[in-house]
Amino acid sequence: MRIGELARRAGVTTKAVRYYESLGLLTPERLANSYRDYDEHDVRLVREIRALARLGLPVERTRPFLDCLAVGHEHADDCPASLAEYRAAIDELSRRIAGLTARRAALITHLRQAAHRNSRVPETDEGEVPMTDFVNLPADLPVPEDDGAAAHLPGTPAPPLELHSTGDTTVRLDALDAPDAPDALGAPDGPAALGSGRTVIYIYPLTGRPGTDLPEGWDAIPGARGCTPEACGFRDHYQELLAAGAVRVFGLSSQETDYQREVVERLRLPFEMLSDPTRSLARALGLPTFEAGGATLYKRLTLIIRDGVIEHVFYPIFPPSEHAEQVLTWLRENPL
Repeated sequence: MRIGELARRAGVTTKAVRYYESLGLLTPERLANSYRDYDEHDVRLVREIRALARLGLPVERTRPFLDCLAVGHEHADDCPASLAEYRAAIDELSRRIAGLTARRAALITHLRQAAHRNSRVPETDEGEVPMTDFVNLPADLPVPEDDGAAAHLPGTPAPPLELHSTGDTTVRLDALDAPDAPDALGAPDGPAALGSGRTVIYIYPLTGRPGTDLPEGWDAIPGARGCTPEACGFRDHYQELLAAGAVRVFGLSSQETDYQREVVERLRLPFEMLSDPTRSLARALGLPTFEAGGATLYKRLTLIIRDGVIEHVFYPIFPPSEHAEQVLTWLRENPL
């Protein structure tokens, strides 16, 4: 048979066949017209080379297997030389794995040190700490669909709820835009009366932190992953948001205030987080939630509150890493 037919039947390119010949792995007969003439044995050899390559064996190291077939064995690894090649390849992989493991351990050490540098959560030496990458989003995250669960919110008055903040105050949502209130938070542990203007409240499920695994199957839940990138986005665009008309920005979740306070410190957030562990805001406004890890969590959405009324809602939100820019664009396109 000609080289093209051999390549087709063996599932390789003609260039690969010529390369095998250059290494002496194939020695086809030559016809009177100098054309190469391949047979069924050559097809078997090329298929064997391809199968070994899928195992990670370089083409140059397949000769013992081909020689085993050449002397009449049914299988290419029936010979001692083939087994020795397997062992050599395994030993080489073991050395590479050991080197990669050492590099991985060094990277984990650096990551732990960097992640805990601004955190009040101590490192632990009890086994390997889960080191989920909270900052970068996987490329294949499912995109949340608009299920209409927030369609009723625009025009709804902010409820008279007081939520604890990471600034050791309580914030009353229906007093965010009290016309006679000062532009400052209230005294510690007392309700905060805030001045008029637009308030941005981005509501999120939960924020991961070093040493804590996310709930099982978290990445498969549409809209769940991305709370840390979202918070960092609002941090990085905070001054621009204020310049575009936002008087204040809050993050809000059902996590306890102490947990949120660690996140504020570690991520160096210039704004406060509001804690709603009983999900009182969800009941008051009919906000969408979901179940994960045995807990009921908020679905990701953002409220723009003005004059005590929900002026605009962002829902669903994707990707969360770009959401602060989406809010900034809306503020600029809808100036007061």
